[in-house]
Amino acid sequence: MELIKEYWWILVILLMVGILMNVYKDLKRIDHKKFLDNKPELPPHRDFNHKWDDEDDWPKKK
Repeated sequence: MELIKEYWWILVILLMVGILMNVYKDLKRIDHKKFLDNKPELPPHRDFNHKWDDEDDWPKKK
């Protein structure tokens, strides 16, 4: 138990290395060119900000 108490940071580093290796392997499997070729069209963005643009708070220049 003393060994784990003194060298806990080594276990954390090994865990992080394992996580990073898995992330790297998963990212290598992604084919971004194929995704960009078959990318779905996005629907139009709907918000009501255009209604706020009509109300101008700045004073008008004469």
